[in-house]
Amino acid sequence: NASQEAEFETCAADVVKSVLSGYNGTIMCYGQTGAGKTYLACALGQHACRLGYDTLYFRVPRLLDELTTARADGTYKRLLANLARKRLLILDDWGLAPLQELERHDLLEVIEDRHGEASTVIASQFPIREWHALVGDATLADAILDRFVHRAYRINLKGESQRALRAEKLQTDQPV
Repeated sequence: NASQEAEFETCAADVVKSVLSGYNGTIMCYGQTGAGKTYLACALGQHACRLGYDTLYFRVPRLLDELTTARADGTYKRLLANLARKRLLILDDWGLAPLQELERHDLLEVIEDRHGEASTVIASQFPIREWHALVGDATLADAILDRFVHRAYRINLKGESQRALRAEKLQTDQPV
């Protein structure tokens, strides 16, 4: 919608240019359900693609499934190398479910391979101060988050659910 597009143009376009032009950092986008986190993350990805940057989007639960499958079929190292090569990796729905031990290690591998080399966008419903607890292991949480937070742009999206607002508008625009 127009307010999400305006949000991208006013705050995120310059951020993504900075991130993609050598910054090699993280954009941490958080806010309540429906606030526009996925929209913004995808807009950042689309902007990166238009600039010619190799970009990949994953919901974190699906990425973890892919990594588990890759371990089983012998393509784990190839998948990690592919993820490391992407100039921009978008990780959506960070923290929706507790991480299992192997998943924590897998995320650390992905983040470590990219740290200082490529940029990452992370979208979550949870405030950044809660991300440590979401990892579930203090030592691995320190290792993972240390690679995120110190060079990160933070975007806190506030406001009502865009989905709810659209649904309400559709209901009121319908002929009775």
